Amino acid sequence: MSRTYPWKLLAGLALLLAVTALLSLGVGHTAIPLHELWAAATGHGDPLIRLVLWEIRLPRLLLGLLVGGSLGLAGAAMQGLMRNPLVEPGLLGVSAGAGLGAVAVFYSGLSAAFPFAMPLGGMTGALVAVLLVCALAGRDGSIHNLILAGVTVTSICGALTSLVLNFSHNPYAGMEIVFWLLGSLADRPLDHVQLATPLIAAGCVLLLGSGNALRALSLGEETAHSLGFRVGRVRLQIIAGSALAVGAAVSITGCIGFIGLMVPHLLRPWVKGDPGHLLPVSALGGALLLLWADLLVRLLPTGQELKVGVVTALVGAPIFLGILVRTRRLYY
Repeated sequence: MSRTYPWKLLAGLALLLAVTALLSLGVGHTAIPLHELWAAATGHGDPLIRLVLWEIRLPRLLLGLLVGGSLGLAGAAMQGLMRNPLVEPGLLGVSAGAGLGAVAVFYSGLSAAFPFAMPLGGMTGALVAVLLVCALAGRDGSIHNLILAGVTVTSICGALTSLVLNFSHNPYAGMEIVFWLLGSLADRPLDHVQLATPLIAAGCVLLLGSGNALRALSLGEETAHSLGFRVGRVRLQIIAGSALAVGAAVSITGCIGFIGLMVPHLLRPWVKGDPGHLLPVSALGGALLLLWADLLVRLLPTGQELKVGVVTALVGAPIFLGILVRTRRLYY
């Protein structure tokens, strides 16, 4: 493991993220030059550009930063906890559970009566899904049991989500299904961002605080226990952090997969396999990758804008397959 904190890598990712953020504010159906963006941000310039900036582009950018960062961070923490590069929040049922919780709250009418009901519903669904996966996988947490349990819980949550929407009298139920299945950063108002931010931040704090414990766990549970870490408490901290961060994120944007799988895998060699250093690096990398995917869906010359979850799945599925093939070669 690397003993030197990767300041240069963090600085490089932060700089690249800042440039990408400026591009995200300026790119869309109509490009906005940098000087006009600055004028709109300071309350001057064209009123229409100010409206586009504050009501459309800025919420989309903030969601990309929050959701991508939380997915990358949760994926790195879960991979460190399970000591397996094939684990990610979506694989463990977090996204599907959060989607089910948010949809159930939405169609029960609680979201209209209580503004925090939707992210709380997503958080609760994610937490229940992860706990159920861990219980089904057993104490050994083998990769076969883990994947099987994750696929089972994800399928159940997906079926229940479809069932809830099928019984709804809302004529836009089909559109809501597409929203949860594909995920998108578009058309989310700023108050939704403000609603999810405290929960995502709380989850990220829990996950970032697990770095030293993950280093110890990489040497085995017995070694971690001898170093003073309570494995059960660490597991609960990471599960709760992932449920808070990813559950609140998915309750706003819908299910966006493979970010938590791809980013830690791509950045792990840059931190020499250190699971503690990988956490903040994956947070920046996840935000960067999701913003790139969102820029791509806006720049592609399609008649209708693609959902960003489609792009991340198209890129992430081959990477997942490559990791799986390489992992099999280690055992055969």
